[in-house]
Amino acid sequence: MDRPSSNELTIRRDDVLRAAGPPRSRGRRARWLIVGVLAAASFWGGTVAYRRSQAPAPPSFISVPLARGNLTETVTAVGTLAPVDAVELGTEVTGRLTRVLVDVNDQVEEGQILAEIDPEQLSARVRETQAQLQTATANERSARTTLTEAEVKAERARALHEAGVASGDETDTANAALERARANVGVAAAQISVAQANLASARSMLARAVIRAPISGIVLARAVEPGQTVTAGFQTPILFTLARDLSELELEVEVDEADIGKVREGQTASFNVDAYPGRTFASKLLELHNLPKAGATIVTYSAVLAVDNRDRALRPGMTATAEVVTRQLEDVLLVDNAALRFEPPRPAGGRRGFLPIPGFGPGPMRPPGERDAARGGGDDDHVYVVDAAGSARQISVEVLATDGTRSAVAPAEPPKGRARPGRMNDVAQATEPPPAPPPFEAGAAVIIDVASGGRP
Repeated sequence: MDRPSSNELTIRRDDVLRAAGPPRSRGRRARWLIVGVLAAASFWGGTVAYRRSQAPAPPSFISVPLARGNLTETVTAVGTLAPVDAVELGTEVTGRLTRVLVDVNDQVEEGQILAEIDPEQLSARVRETQAQLQTATANERSARTTLTEAEVKAERARALHEAGVASGDETDTANAALERARANVGVAAAQISVAQANLASARSMLARAVIRAPISGIVLARAVEPGQTVTAGFQTPILFTLARDLSELELEVEVDEADIGKVREGQTASFNVDAYPGRTFASKLLELHNLPKAGATIVTYSAVLAVDNRDRALRPGMTATAEVVTRQLEDVLLVDNAALRFEPPRPAGGRRGFLPIPGFGPGPMRPPGERDAARGGGDDDHVYVVDAAGSARQISVEVLATDGTRSAVAPAEPPKGRARPGRMNDVAQATEPPPAPPPFEAGAAVIIDVASGGRP
């Protein structure tokens, strides 16, 4: 194979150099580097803009101002109105009612006749016991006469025996007859006592055939009519129900075992009845019973409240809902109970940064329900307050009392010895203190809910 000559090699080298062009200068390399940096920055900016456009809008909150005022804590209980002194009047006598002299709502006086039972059988019983008493009295007189005769015979037999005329047997017989006569007198006296007791009982039953009012008051109920037969057997039949005075009533309510620790005798109370929807009646707790009443799921205790009913608006048997005042607080911070239940919305899963590179972008979100330790949360109650930037800030509070709608709260001091962690700088490894929370005072915007259009 023939080798190329030196002239041919020179011609080929010149062709290669012409095809490659002139050598690049240093200024041209700098321009290409600037173009690359600008292109990378444009890509980064576009990515950031896109991610921000896809991110959910921050939520808008519904808040109420923190108020300062007074709060009354109450315990609610349900019960029934009843007369202070009610008497169910019955009879111990069996017979037919001949007269009924009163009706419902009649005013009666103590001792007034209300009804009468046919006294025929009872009168016959009285006459019978009177005859028994007369017989016993006659027997007692006969026994005393026999005793006198036996005493004379015994004295004569003793005298004859001492004179040697009568034998000892005759004297013993006379003494025995004397003792029997004395015993007969005792038996006759006992029979008189029995007859007197029977007569007194018969007269008492006859007197009970007339039904009289044991107290002065009003007739609440009448359960009999003239001509009706009542039978006094094992259970006394109820004829009338009387109340001493309806100007004073009692309200017996059932207090739940969860609230019994707050209730005390002497506390003021109020109640409402369905008959007067817009009216509230004042009362006072008189008695608190210790005997529990076990229901299907709860245990209750009876409490008695005094009720002034001078206008006679209330009636026995009405169902009332009472509120017993257990605690009163003045000049305290008041917050709606909805604020104590509010939790800000959080994504269900974690949230990644803009790029999957360690150290860039925000970290993962905390799961729902977990309190933010950086905001001072713990096991205490807390509320969320809108700060100057429009964000929700958690503030720990102490609940003093509640009336079911609002609660009296006070700022809770952070536990001693517990650090409030901030964000950790990877380079300096130093704790960055969190921003100061907004002031918790009257007028502060306390969050109770999230606006419907602002949920993420």
